[in-house]
Formats: sequence, structure tokens, C-alpha cells
Amino acid sequence: MAEEEKKPKKIVPKKYPMPEQDPKERVHNFNEVPIGQDAQTAIAEAQRCLQCKRGPNRKVCMDGCPVEIDIPRFIKQVQLGEFAEAIRIIRENQNLPAVCGRVCPYENQCEGFCIVGKKNEPVGIGRLERFLADWERREQKHGKVEVPPPTGKKVAVVGGGPAGLTVAGDLAKLGHKVTVFEALQYCGGVLIYGIPEFRLPKEIVRAEVDYLRRMGVEIHNDYVIGKLETVDELLKSYDAVFVGTGAGLPDWTNLKGENLNGIMSANEFLTRVNLMKAFKFPEYDTPIRVGDRVVTIGGGNVAMDCARTSLRLGCKESVILYRRSDAELPARREEIHHAKDEGVRFELLAAPLEFIGDAQGNVQQVKAIRMQLGEPDASGRRRPVKIPGSEFLIDAQTVLIAIGQSPNPLVPMTTPDLKTTKEGTIAVDENGRTSKMGVFAGGDIASGAATVILAMGDGKRAAKAMHKFITGDRTWPAPEVFEKLSCEM
Repeated sequence: MAEEEKKPKKIVPKKYPMPEQDPKERVHNFNEVPIGQDAQTAIAEAQRCLQCKRGPNRKVCMDGCPVEIDIPRFIKQVQLGEFAEAIRIIRENQNLPAVCGRVCPYENQCEGFCIVGKKNEPVGIGRLERFLADWERREQKHGKVEVPPPTGKKVAVVGGGPAGLTVAGDLAKLGHKVTVFEALQYCGGVLIYGIPEFRLPKEIVRAEVDYLRRMGVEIHNDYVIGKLETVDELLKSYDAVFVGTGAGLPDWTNLKGENLNGIMSANEFLTRVNLMKAFKFPEYDTPIRVGDRVVTIGGGNVAMDCARTSLRLGCKESVILYRRSDAELPARREEIHHAKDEGVRFELLAAPLEFIGDAQGNVQQVKAIRMQLGEPDASGRRRPVKIPGSEFLIDAQTVLIAIGQSPNPLVPMTTPDLKTTKEGTIAVDENGRTSKMGVFAGGDIASGAATVILAMGDGKRAAKAMHKFITGDRTWPAPEVFEKLSCEM
């Protein structure tokens, strides 16, 4: 028997497939693309896990998780078919599992550290997280969530995006009274207005927000901090304030013709489609007419969302224009794969030079130029260099600019002693503390545009520091720390 126990576990080399809508069907609807795995498949996927232990020179899946989920522990419960216990373990550290199971770039994080992935495909950790969250929503009662007795401490969270919701959940679990102030009519931030329905159904986000409400979190929508109240005024009523207002200011190319009709930022386009339900026109009175051809400038997840949404709105051809090659595309490989399956055309190693319009001021063409890759730049990727004489034209009735976002400036503008960096982000230390005592910040407003899970990781670190602060540890970094941060960033 002892000899049998020493035999290495035989691993199924590939992940169990995720059922998906057929590309020919899904390109005509906004229903979720991956359908989700059943219980039998989830258990089989969990059996691929080796239950690896951390060691001094050995990193495992947990080392790649920004919110520190005990991954082997929850997967062990899935192996046993104990789904309720598995999701309970996830929720010890994760307040939005149904969201992260769908949009987290786990291939570069937890699954990137998976020991099974050294020789085979890694364990489908993200798929298991999604399965459990969906199982919980279907099978478990939506009653009150148990939290500790009230501590009497009050915390204000400015911004109901991934970072703010994480802070709210973590502090509510400790018994603190949390109030979230959200500028839009729904909580979720980029989860609501940025990520399309076919990638993240809004009912999923609403269910996760409802879970926080059941923990006792109070949410005020349509409440703009910096207009109705300032951070300084909040500090008069709350023991601490967290700022998680995101990066909702779109970046532009500043090229000739960018003010033509039919050219819009990815932020505007996706907000009109997702938040204002343009895809349900005329049921919702938010028309978007994209024309026959849409060109999206950029190569990240937002660009993929724009290109795929355009197809669903009826354009005949959706084109991605990106200045580097396929290998450098910053979008998740899964999103690129889905875009290609749906018929998005990739015009790679090409960059826009100007936008050309008709006599009525409507965009008609994008003038672009071919690129080649030179030496690496500050990002570590090879720098794109223009090829002289390689200009070409692409017809376009709509152009979507998806090259990045900058921090929302409203809170820094209305909080004079809050230090910011040269990029406009709020200067924070490793615990999310700002230059103003009692004020913490995290997510895109502090880091610049990043992923949902990294924003949540910021929220977790800030929540720990906030708990220490409001329960008696009043130590705070010296002003020169933030002077240095504001110069370095």
C-alpha cells in the first residue's frame, strides 16, 4: 500500500472544456459567451489539482492571487463535492467571486503559478471559481449574511467599483459600518459601464452588490463626492475614508480629425451600450448607429470589447488597429481568441496618422502607417517604429479610441492637501495611505488603469490598514514620503 501511495498522480493534461455559444450565433446577441461548466466537470477539473504546498523556493497558485484566496483549500472541497464549503473559503478573502471567475486574467496570475501547468495545461482555477459563485447564486438562500457585532466605527467609501466594493466587504466582515457613495445610478464601476454584457452579465454584478448589502453595507447611488460633499466633509462624520474613483477619463490620440462625427472614446461607447442599454434600442432610447465598418484603435481588453460589441450592433466589418504584433497584444488571450472566432479583423503593426471626414464632418477613413518593431521601450516591449512610405487608408463610419484611461480628477481637485503624482493618480504608500491622515485610496485612481483583480488587491491592503487605523493605530507616513512619491511616479 505504501508503494502505491508513492506513485505520482496521473494528470489529465488539458483543462476540461468550457462550453460556449457558437460564434455564428453569439455575434448576433449579447448573451454570455461561455455557458459555464456543470458540477461533474467542475469536480473532474478539481481532481487535476496536486494540492501543492508552498516552500522556501517553491511558488504555487496562491502566490499569484492578488486577493490571497486559499486556492488548494477550496479546490479540495470541490474534489469532495462540498460546494458550499468551497465558496465559503473563497469568500473569506474574495467579495466578488462571480466577477473574478469571469474577467480575472488568471492565466497570468494564479494559473500562471500552477505546478500542473509546468508540463500540462494549468488547473482551471478561474473556471472553478466561476462555477462555485454561480452555484451559490442558484442554490443557496439569499438571506442575511452573518457579520460580527457592530464596532461603532464608521467608514466612507468613495466609488463603488472593484476596489471600493472590496474595501466595503472586508470592513463589513470586521463589524464596521460602511457607506458607499457611488456617482452613477448603479454600483460596480467598470463592471457595469465598461465590460459588455456578453462577457459579464449585469445580473451577476447586481447579485454580488446585493451580497454586500446583506452584510450591512449601505449604498448611496447618484452621489458625487466632490460635488455634493467633499472628502474633508466626510471626515467630519466618518472615522476613515477610502477613495476608489477609478480611471474614467479617456485618453486620446490627438491626431488631426479626431473631432469628426463618428469618433468616440471607448468609455463613451461602452457606457452607452452597457449602462444605457443601447443594444436594446428602441426598448431603451439610446441609439448607436455604427455603420458598415468600425475601426477600433488599441489592443487591450477594452479594444476587444469595443470590436466585439460593434459586431453585435450590426456592423459588417470590425477592425482592430494595433501598432505592435499579435505577441504584444495586451488583451487576455481568451478575449483575442473570442474576437477572432467572431470575425474581428486584426490590422497589426499599424498605427493611425489622421482621420479623414466628408463635407458634413462625418468620419470616412482612417489614414494609417505600417510599423516594425525596434528596441524595447520602458514597458519592456519592443518599440514600434514607422515604416516610411507605407501609408494606407481604411474606410470607417465609426472609430473607437481604446488606448487607455486617466484617473478621475474630481476628488483630488476638491481635496487640496491630497498629493497626486505627475500622472494625476493619488499618491499612496504600500498600504493605500494618502498624504491626508484618515484618507486611503486604491484601484485605478492610485495605480492608473489596471485590471479588476489588481484593484481588488489594492482594496484588500487598504482595508487591513484602515482597520488598524480606526481601531487605534494612528501612525501615519511623514509628509516627505508623499512628496517623494509625487515626484517619482
